[in-house]
Amino acid sequence: MLELNKETFQEEVLETEGNVLVDYWSDGCEPCKALMPDVEELAKKYEDKVKFCKLNTSKARRLAISQRVMGLPAIVLYKDGEKVDECTKEDATKENIEAMIEKNL
Repeated sequence: MLELNKETFQEEVLETEGNVLVDYWSDGCEPCKALMPDVEELAKKYEDKVKFCKLNTSKARRLAISQRVMGLPAIVLYKDGEKVDECTKEDATKENIEAMIEKNL
């Protein structure tokens, strides 16, 4: 998974053709940390179809807010730079994330 920051987000997500999944997480978010192994497993399964990235919102709060990420965990799917779907908070489970990916491929 590609680690994003304020400097790389625009190029790696908003200027990328195809599907990009961003895992928004934070150092203090225990549900985010618990979900990360599932997201990494999905990254291996879908690596040829979706670019997987993660962004630590502790270091990029304004960027997260600009993407309308108001709660964590948040898994957001972009297609050709546009936000097309998301799983947030209680809905952010491995099954729901995989269903979101499949629906948008």
